[in-house]
Amino acid sequence: MTAYIIRRLITGVFIIWLVTLIVFFVIRLLPGDPLVIFLGQQASSGSISEQELEHLRKEYNLDKPIMVQYGIWIGGVLRGNLGQSIYYHEDVGKLMAERFPITLHIGLTAFVISNVLGILFGLIAAVRRGTWIDTVVTTLSNVGITIPVFWLGLILMYIFGLKLHLLPIAGYTSPFQDFFLNAKQLVMPVTCMAITGLAGTARQTRSSMLEVIRQDYIRTAWSKGLRERVVILRHALKISLIPVITMMGMGIGMIFGGSVLVETVFAIPGVGRLLTQSIFAQDYMVIQSGTLVISMIIVLANLIVDISYGWFDPRVRYS
Repeated sequence: MTAYIIRRLITGVFIIWLVTLIVFFVIRLLPGDPLVIFLGQQASSGSISEQELEHLRKEYNLDKPIMVQYGIWIGGVLRGNLGQSIYYHEDVGKLMAERFPITLHIGLTAFVISNVLGILFGLIAAVRRGTWIDTVVTTLSNVGITIPVFWLGLILMYIFGLKLHLLPIAGYTSPFQDFFLNAKQLVMPVTCMAITGLAGTARQTRSSMLEVIRQDYIRTAWSKGLRERVVILRHALKISLIPVITMMGMGIGMIFGGSVLVETVFAIPGVGRLLTQSIFAQDYMVIQSGTLVISMIIVLANLIVDISYGWFDPRVRYS
């Protein structure tokens, strides 16, 4: 186990380093100058002096060769310094620290709801295969997978925000400031982020359960006269969750991938919206550091998922 974890950590470090290389060099291929964009928004007139541009290029090390810029940035990251934002003119670590709790709050809520309900619905559909419950769950799962997140968000805003006036359309309030307002604000964003994962988890759980309950040891459990609850929960469910766990690991990435659209639609000041605004402003430091942090979280989540296989399935061995 220890050797396996060490190998996976080395592989993860290599993947993260590769991501930093790709992001660092690709964003510099985009047309335009981030300093010109920044000064153009700050200046009341359209004139930008060469002295201002030269001063800012030196301040942000943009006057140095690109490989030197990469070395400076990586050196800062290793020291815990994510750099200075060009657009926001603030420390990137501070910007990320302010917005990460918001994204994690919404994303983890959607993650828990989608997996708990997805496993429950998939389990019920598999156990009651061929009944109206199975038909309803399967149909809704197929619909849920195909729904575009941004389109669903706009529909929910129109119905529950503009027409029924039941939920706030946009914004985010900390639960420590106003818990009930926060709960109302989370309903639509969490629904949008959870719907695809819930549908996918339900389908995968149903498929995996149908495969497991045909195994010999399950038939043996039935022939011993064990109750249905014991057979399903103790013998079948644990093994059938192996592919579902893999989807959970992928769902960690969807927390951040889905947050880009959801936070933009609902005007939520999270990491997704921060990265979207930084891309339009070509804020190199925010894009680089944000992608680095997200990739580290995803690599760690995948490692945890791989290790958890051995607990759910005793037949899995790490060598």
